[in-house]
This record gives sequence, C-alpha cells and structure tokens, in this order.
Amino acid sequence: MSRETSLAKNTFIMSIGTILPKLSWLITLPIITERLTKAEYGTYDLITTLVSLFLPVATLQVQTAAFRFLMDCRENAENRKRIITNVLFFVVASSIAALLALYFILYRLSPSIRLFICVYFFVDIIFLTLSQVVRGLSKPKLYALCTSVQPVVNMLLVVVFVYFGNGGLTGALLAVTLSTLMALIIILIKAKIPSQIDSRLFSGASLKEIISYSWPMIPNSLSLWFLHFSDRLVLLKFIGIDATAVYGVANKIPSIFALANNAFTLAWQENASLSARDEDIAEYYGKMFDNIMRILSGILAMLIAATPILFLILIQGDYDEAYAQMPILLMSMLFSSVSSFFGGIYIAHKKTKSVGGTTIIAAMVNLAIDFALVRVIGIYAASVSTLVSYMFLAFYRMKNVLKFQYIKYKYLNIFGYILFLTGMCVLSWMHTVYFDVVNVIVGSMFALYINRAMLKNIWNMARKKVKAGRK
Repeated sequence: MSRETSLAKNTFIMSIGTILPKLSWLITLPIITERLTKAEYGTYDLITTLVSLFLPVATLQVQTAAFRFLMDCRENAENRKRIITNVLFFVVASSIAALLALYFILYRLSPSIRLFICVYFFVDIIFLTLSQVVRGLSKPKLYALCTSVQPVVNMLLVVVFVYFGNGGLTGALLAVTLSTLMALIIILIKAKIPSQIDSRLFSGASLKEIISYSWPMIPNSLSLWFLHFSDRLVLLKFIGIDATAVYGVANKIPSIFALANNAFTLAWQENASLSARDEDIAEYYGKMFDNIMRILSGILAMLIAATPILFLILIQGDYDEAYAQMPILLMSMLFSSVSSFFGGIYIAHKKTKSVGGTTIIAAMVNLAIDFALVRVIGIYAASVSTLVSYMFLAFYRMKNVLKFQYIKYKYLNIFGYILFLTGMCVLSWMHTVYFDVVNVIVGSMFALYINRAMLKNIWNMARKKVKAGRK
C-alpha cells in the first residue's frame, strides 16, 4: 500500500471518530443553549475546556509518548506491555493526586458539581490515554469506534437529562461523564487492555525514558490551551460570563472546519513518522502540504458560504452577537490547520521541544493582544487575537521546519488562497443577502477549481470500479 493510499485510508477511518463527535455536538448545541442559562452555559463551556488544560498537567503528556513509542515496537509483545504498563500506572497515580487537589481548588462550586467535575476529568483522562494506546497499536477502527460511541451516547443522555429532565448544568455534566465511561469500557474490552498490563514490567528506567520524550510536549499543550482558553478568561474578567458564552457559541461553527483537519492530523502524524527516513521525503512533504492547502481551502470556502444558514439552524437563544465573530474565527482555523501539519513533521523527527517552543510564542502573542484590545473592541479582541496568533504560528513553523527538513513551497498558491478566503470572510461579516449569495457562488466555484485534479481522479477511479463491478 502506497503512502498516499495508507494516509487516505487512515484519514477516512479517523474522520469517523472526529466528525461524529462534532456532528452530535451540533445536534445537542440547540438543547444546551436553550435549556441552560447563559451563566450555566458559560460555566459548562469553561469546565469542558478546562479538561484540556488539566490533562497535560496531570499526566505529563505520557499518552503522546505511548503513541509514538508503540509505533516502534508493534511487533514486540513484551515491549508493548512495558510501555502500556508504565504509562497507565503513572497516569492513574498522577491523576488521582491532581484531582484531589482540584477538588479543593474549586471550593467556590457546590460539592456535587466539584465531584462531577473530578469524576468526569478522571474518566476522560484514562479514556484519552487509552485512545492514544490504541492508535499506537495501529487499531484505527477501534479508535474510531470508541470516539464515536462517546458523542452519540452523550447526545442521547443530553436529551434525557437536560431536555426532558431539566437537569441543567448537573444533567449536562452527568451526560458527558456517563458517555465517556461507556466509551472507556468498550476500549478496555475490545483492546484487551487488562491483558497488556504486567506489573513486573514497571520500572523507573522505562518511565524515565517515556517522560523524557513527553515532558517537552507539556508547554505545547498548555500553550494550546491558552490559545483556546485565555480568550475566555480575559472576557470573563473584563466583560463577564455572558461574553464567554457568546464567544463559546461563536466558536461552534468554525470548529466544524476542524473536522476536516483533525482526522487528517491524526493520520498524518503516523504517516509522517513512518515516512521520515524515506529518500524522497522532501518531495513527499512538499506534495502533501500543497494537497492539504487546496483541500482545506476548498472546505473552508464552502463553510464560509454556508455559515448564515448553519447559524439559523444550529444556534438558539440570544446569540446574534456571536455571528460577527465567526468570519474571523473561520480564517483562524485555516492557519491552525497549517500549523498542525508542520506539528506532524516535528513529531516525525522527534523535535518535541520545537513543537512546544513555537506554540509558547503563539500563546504569548494571543494573550498580549487580548489584554491590549479587550477594553477597546470587546469580544472582537478574542477573535482577532486567535487569528493573529495562529497566523504567526503557521508562518513561523513553515520557516522553522526548514532548519531540519527541506520543503518546497508554492508561495503563489498559498497567498492566493489566503487572499481569496479573506475576501469571502469580509463579505460574510457584512451579512447581507446579496453578499451571502455571492459567497455561495464564488465559494463553490473556487473549491471546485482548485481541487479539480483531485476530483477528476476520484471520478475516474469511481468509474473504473463501477465498470469492474459490472463485469
């Protein structure tokens, strides 16, 4: 199987586990925004975002090492058990200690809410760790299954606990906890995790090796958290909880774009690592970057065009102010995707310190813009800071990666796509019927034109399969 075919296959499988969670969230979003007060929704959004900060702190990012290390020993049963045993022992112990501290740190919340948060965080940490183990063991189908079960069950439980049960914030937390627990149980059984644990293989030397790889990823994860979450903290401090709710809603439609990128990123990290020693790797990386720019630019153009309709369908309640933020946040997602592409190359070459270093700089840029502009332009400060910081991160990594891996860029295409999409975002921000129609027409034409070669190949392959089936 060629590298491109393997990447496409894994991307398709991974997309099931990334698209379904977002789609189910979009279905539950109207229920959440309708049944929870703005204060409750703001708290819920803060809690679900906080887990992405808590995970790297509690685990020292050893789950990322589990994925990378297991890739190198898929054929060695004892080494697999050694890695899984050391990772799980450490994660469980460190998580329990961290959660005990968290319970008392959140003293301003009610005891029941604090307990729900701690239980949810623990279940989620173990589930996410085992998800990386499954990826490292080359079980993409199981990964897709488990990451699909969680959102589907959560969607059903939100309907039961929040919509019909009027459970409010408690019901929403109970739904996400039970759904994650069910997905965790499935992964434990299907991957036969208990049989992969052998306490005799736990050793300080093995754990030290794992942590020496993973700890440089902590600054990266924390910085990514600041990129996502610092905006909300600044808005909370200077404007109030209602502003964080508006900004949280504003991110929902742009996050759809992450669906196209997240699945690719998961598959790309593995593909880039396995191909890192190939002789034609410079040509391959350059070709893949050009392809992903065309695909993601086309998808973003279609999403920008569809934003007015999606907003009417998906967002309930008094969130009109959120619409104006979406074009800015949509554009920031393109640069986020570009930075993720180069992050995969950093990981392939085991440059984990470079990954963290570049993200730290971007996080500092984000926070500085937030503080500088929040009193001047309000919620727009969060959106603008996100765009500028991701733009900085993307272009910085484009240049920085050349220090250890040559890649030939097609600059004319890159800046042409960015300029065209920026124009579409401006028209979307104006939000008139005329400009919305123009975006639908030009966005569709743009997406089809830049991806015409790929679409032609897909069409020819489909025709050949149909003809072969008839014979």
